[in-house]
Amino acid sequence: MAAPHRPTARRIALGHELRELRRRVGMSLQDASKGMPFSDTKLQRVETGLQDLRSAGALRKLLIRYGVTDEEEVERLITTQRTAASQEWWMLNAANMPSGVPRFLGIEAAAQEVRAYHPTLVLGLLQTEAYARARHEGAKSIDETTTEFIEDSVSVRMMRKEALTRSDNPLRLWAILYEPALRHVVGGIEVMREQYDEIKRLTELGNVTVQVLPQTMRGHLFLHDFSILLLGETLPTTVQVDNAFGVVSISDKRREVGRFSRHFEALSRSALPPEETPKFLHRLSQEIMG
Repeated sequence: MAAPHRPTARRIALGHELRELRRRVGMSLQDASKGMPFSDTKLQRVETGLQDLRSAGALRKLLIRYGVTDEEEVERLITTQRTAASQEWWMLNAANMPSGVPRFLGIEAAAQEVRAYHPTLVLGLLQTEAYARARHEGAKSIDETTTEFIEDSVSVRMMRKEALTRSDNPLRLWAILYEPALRHVVGGIEVMREQYDEIKRLTELGNVTVQVLPQTMRGHLFLHDFSILLLGETLPTTVQVDNAFGVVSISDKRREVGRFSRHFEALSRSALPPEETPKFLHRLSQEIMG
């Protein structure tokens, strides 16, 4: 599968460039937006990739304020803006997604590498279709979701997973799974055996690393799942954390990214080496068969 069209990646890149240009001339958000056809709040959303300016004229005015007058450079940024305004493939399902999820999916699509820790469930990028569907079905009455929502959610999850196996620059994934996430039975024994086999299959890919954090370890333990998304050298690394209300929190602040990066490094040191993962999964498969 070829690398997908990534309007969110372009929106993040454009916002990052605009933020750097504003900082270079020493302007605050309020100064930069004064007299412009947009507010300082909207400009902040543009700089963080949450929104685009839409109007090429507004972007031209902003670039003039930042001292960018080279026409080739202006046209390059306007072209980026135009392609960034396209919709991502999952936006048809966005209305049913929890707060923050569409933004997370856009950043994930822009990522070159994801480092993720999951203590209670198998990471979404590693899930089989049967596991994903059983997980949603099990929570249907609690979350008050519809069958349509479940099918849309499973479809989006499986399409996200294709990033691991596409032929052009596949996504690099380094996942750490706490042992209870693998022991928790979702959908029955056959679903779990298939899930274990799928993780083993994916670890055979050169771009996927999976470590298991045993319950018996005495090292570092963290209770919440999180993902660190590395977007390349020119864009800020971003961290994503879920909360109990189903809202996805996302930050590219260096302090937060640094904190979760240290958590991940400590968890990796406490976990089994990646080469132990297939044997660990084989033992679990034998155990659940009784």
